[in-house]
Amino acid sequence: MSSFSAAAWARNQARYETIRAMPFNAELAAGILTRDRFQHYIVQDAHYLVGFGRALAIAAAKAPHPDRVVQFARAAEAAIVVERSLHAGFMRDFGIAADTFAATEITPACQHYVSYLIATSYGEDHAVGLAALLPCFWIYAEIGRDIYARAAKPNPYQAWIDTYAGDDFHEAVARMMEATDEAAATASPMTVGRMHEAFTSATRLEYLFWQSAYDLARWRL
Repeated sequence: MSSFSAAAWARNQARYETIRAMPFNAELAAGILTRDRFQHYIVQDAHYLVGFGRALAIAAAKAPHPDRVVQFARAAEAAIVVERSLHAGFMRDFGIAADTFAATEITPACQHYVSYLIATSYGEDHAVGLAALLPCFWIYAEIGRDIYARAAKPNPYQAWIDTYAGDDFHEAVARMMEATDEAAATASPMTVGRMHEAFTSATRLEYLFWQSAYDLARWRL
């Protein structure tokens, strides 16, 4: 019997391919993504990571085993401290001061994604929450290595590429997959169905987040 993660990826393979080929990632790989689009992405992603970290903290609180509590708590720390340090470097390069970042409004796509993750992690079964969190780990890892393999050299976004193509990040992804599959193995068929729905919803929100950055999307009112 295939694992939950293998089945979920197979169901969303076409969505992943759409994300992989979308203009934001194609232009980032080519090193020609405009600065304003990458800056929009970096600022919103820094906001997103705080919400992502909160959702991981909820997963830690609901984890049935101490080792998983530690795993998710450390992942929450990494999201807020380690990954945001990467963003901080780009923000320094872009001349974005801390008060300017804090005053930047969260976009509809970012708010939607963060709200979905927190609500799902809190209100749904623990296993469903993990399924919602998994695409952010997994898709970033796959996109990171795909872009690394085809990236133009030199590339102004090499630090971003190296982070998500790196072994440390991929090890974290493998641990998240293992935890999600472990939760699915003892879940009811109804819960596994909800897990698949959550995985697909989060995959769609990954696409929406990147597309929003490419479109420089903001609130209209």
